[in-house]
Amino acid sequence: MASDKVLTIDDSNFESTVAEGVTLVDFWAPWCGPCRMVAPIIDKVADALDGVAKVGKCNTDEAGTSAQKFNVASIPTLLIMKDGEVKETLVGAAQKEADLVEKIKSYL
Repeated sequence: MASDKVLTIDDSNFESTVAEGVTLVDFWAPWCGPCRMVAPIIDKVADALDGVAKVGKCNTDEAGTSAQKFNVASIPTLLIMKDGEVKETLVGAAQKEADLVEKIKSYL
């Protein structure tokens, strides 16, 4: 079950979503197996950081411009952004919820 705390990010709202504060952006696609493995972790992170940081998913099939802008070559790719600037890039499905929450909190 997807968390209602996870924002849907696309090319039209990417810049405004990440412009202020700390945001975790999950670049993914529906056909990507590892992306589906990361999805429950992203949901838990969103729940854990509700009101503290934003968490959003950006479907690369629908937001190619944003994916290209940030050189997303493989998915899942997670960007930790602060005030519109990429602070950390994590590629692959080997993310643990607690580690991810701590990394994001370090930018608050």
